Amino acid sequence: MQESYAKASTLRRAMIDPELVLQGYRLGVFPMAMEDGTIEWFSPDPRAILPLDAFHLPHALRRVARKKSFEIKIDSNFSDVIEACAKREDTWINREIIESYMRLHDLGYAHSVEAWREGKLAGGLYGVAVGGAFFGESMFHRVTDASKIALVALVQRLQAKKFVLLDTQWLTPHLQQFGGIEISRSHYLRLLTRAVELPRKF
Repeated sequence: MQESYAKASTLRRAMIDPELVLQGYRLGVFPMAMEDGTIEWFSPDPRAILPLDAFHLPHALRRVARKKSFEIKIDSNFSDVIEACAKREDTWINREIIESYMRLHDLGYAHSVEAWREGKLAGGLYGVAVGGAFFGESMFHRVTDASKIALVALVQRLQAKKFVLLDTQWLTPHLQQFGGIEISRSHYLRLLTRAVELPRKF
């Protein structure tokens, strides 16, 4: 898939100002670390979302969920989740990104959804909530299906809390199986403008 980016200014700081990150999300852009350690801002076109009213739970995963072999926790170990998401060969999560989102977590905007098994963190995801929008950032797993179960739990929580937008940035085969789609940036921005103004709490 051809990716097109709208890049903004590059920052060189130990931590990005939290309000700058939040304002970026409100305007449809998000930060990523480059190989040289600089931070750039992106607004993909097309943009990927996971429609909350059309979420598809694959049959095989439905069986896993019914077994309840994972315990779901929210925000119980945000730092371990983001550190685990960063531990891969090709990553855009550097120390500056980690510190920035840890601060957003302290302020009540960044959240983790975690799948635990036998007292150990098996997988999870993290993202940012602004109004009625949730911006999914990254996920990881140490046990098969753990990140998928965390995604299911995230969607269920967003549905229960009456969120209206789940932004996944780019579309992957992993997200397609759950009903992920691509929309134009202009369409995304229209949805975003409405979503961030809603009085919702994660």
